Amino acid sequence: MPENRLSLPESVDVPLRGAGWLPHGYHLDPHTHPHGQLVYAAAGVLATTTERGTWVAPANRVTWTPPGFAHSHRFYGRTDARLLSVPPELCGELTDRPCVFAVGPLLREAVLVLTDRPETRPGAHARLLAVVMDELAETPEQSLHLPEPRDDRLRAVTDLLRADPAHPATLAELGRAAGASERTLSRLFHTELGMSFHRWRTTLRIHHALAHLTGGLSVTDTAMVCGWSNPSSFIEAFTEVVGQTPGRYQAELRGR
Repeated sequence: MPENRLSLPESVDVPLRGAGWLPHGYHLDPHTHPHGQLVYAAAGVLATTTERGTWVAPANRVTWTPPGFAHSHRFYGRTDARLLSVPPELCGELTDRPCVFAVGPLLREAVLVLTDRPETRPGAHARLLAVVMDELAETPEQSLHLPEPRDDRLRAVTDLLRADPAHPATLAELGRAAGASERTLSRLFHTELGMSFHRWRTTLRIHHALAHLTGGLSVTDTAMVCGWSNPSSFIEAFTEVVGQTPGRYQAELRGR
């Protein structure tokens, strides 16, 4: 797939808000901000990566990155990207680590207004940003988070999975390729990544499924391409992780 890449210095400052349509594959290299950052894909899918892993946000999620975290962004599908910078004095209202929040109707409309309209009354944007922060403080996290391993054996396994998410290899088979026992790898998945091997691979596959669905691939074809044996098992897994069926997700994309 063609990739559009924008190189940034190690630390950058950006406008307090902004919006723009980005092509599929658009990528921002790792960088940091002295302020917090909210990025919302009103259409399309956003992936944010830090040293702690990758967070994926479809159009019903918003990503939060606290000040000082090196992070990169990749956009899947033609993406309506909305960016809000949060002054340091407000960042304490949210978690001090990257995460993803659900986007309800009020939060969505507030973000769209902040990134679409010029300020016509002094202080209007600051007041609306306070509403956004209040909403986020009361919103549960809904992270499509794929944590990054540090153990070399575990990293070898996750690299194999990333290279071919649909491959049906068992953990024992992957362990033989990585030089570690199934028992050792199972323990590492739980202790280092906080989830089972099955959960990690399912989340990886959901990341890829979101990109394919956003690109217009059918639910059935997405299930096959991403490694599910049948559409029903894919729909069940997708709904559990994303909070809606893949068909509804695509319908909402078309509606936007």
